[in-house]
Amino acid sequence: MRVMKFISLIAVLLVASTFVLAQDKAPEASTTVKHVPITNVSPVSGKEMFKSYCAVCHGTDAKGGGPAASALKTPPTDLTLLAQKDGGKYPAAHVAAVIRGQADITSHGNKDMPVWGELFSSISQGHESQVQQRVANLVDYIQTLQAK
Repeated sequence: MRVMKFISLIAVLLVASTFVLAQDKAPEASTTVKHVPITNVSPVSGKEMFKSYCAVCHGTDAKGGGPAASALKTPPTDLTLLAQKDGGKYPAAHVAAVIRGQADITSHGNKDMPVWGELFSSISQGHESQVQQRVANLVDYIQTLQAK
């Protein structure tokens, strides 16, 4: 069961990476999906991780309009409004729990959002400290995107 879940998550990541690469290029007459290998982005840069792992659904501006957004059952959250929706305080612990797949998120319907904690663990070869660094830096970067 865990193997099937892991394989499913890897497949989602491959598709997500394809959409991110496609977002950087000018639109073509016909849309084709190209499978690309997963890139191991440095855990040091929250911005680069966001671009590689999150922008495909949430968009490079984090407002929910990424290239894969229209394929999802539930539109991706506008990540720039998290603090505003939480009374002006950025919900860092909740964001970390969502990224790790530890939060009960009804807004994601059938879990369209990959469980990045598991994926981070796989690309970090099980080193929990690197997973924590990835999540912390991603959470910190998303905080910088909050609407003023």
